[in-house]
Amino acid sequence: MNCTRTEKKLVAYLDGKLHAGERREFEAHLASCSLCGERAEGFRAMWDVLEELPPIMPSPGFDSLVRARVQQEASRGGFWSWILPSPRMAFAAAALLIASIWLSSFQPGRVSTPGQMVAVQTSEADFGAIKNLPVLEDYDVVTSFDALSELPVQQQSAEPQSLNRM
Repeated sequence: MNCTRTEKKLVAYLDGKLHAGERREFEAHLASCSLCGERAEGFRAMWDVLEELPPIMPSPGFDSLVRARVQQEASRGGFWSWILPSPRMAFAAAALLIASIWLSSFQPGRVSTPGQMVAVQTSEADFGAIKNLPVLEDYDVVTSFDALSELPVQQQSAEPQSLNRM
C-alpha cells in the first residue's frame, strides 16, 4: 500500500470500517512508514478529544429558524433579480465600454505617422488581392498557357494567291 491510498483510507480505518485484509495491509504500511503512522496517531488523538466533549443539542426552535431563513432567502430574489447590476457587473460593463471606444479610435483612414501609412497601404493592397482572388487562382494556368504552340502548322504555298482575280 502506498501513502496516497493510506490518506484516502485513514478515516475508514479509524472508524473501523475496513475489511480484515485491508486493515492488516493498512497497519503494515503504518508500521513501515513513520510519516503515515504519525498522521494516523494525530487523527486518533483528535478523535479522542472530540469524543470527550459533551454533545451539543440545538435549541428547540433551531429547526424552525433555519427553515424560516431559507424561505426568506428564496423569496428575496425574484425572476428578474439576476438582471440587477452588481458592482462586478457594472465594472465589467464600464471596462468593456472603455475598451470598445478606445479600439474604435484606431481607424485605418486616420493615420498620423508615415510608418502607419505603409501598413494601411499594404492592407489595402492585400484587400485588392483578395478581391481579385478568382483571377489570381488561374494565374498559374494563364502564365504557362501557350495556345499557339499547340496548333498544327499549315504549309504555305510558294505563290501567294491574290484575292482580286480579274
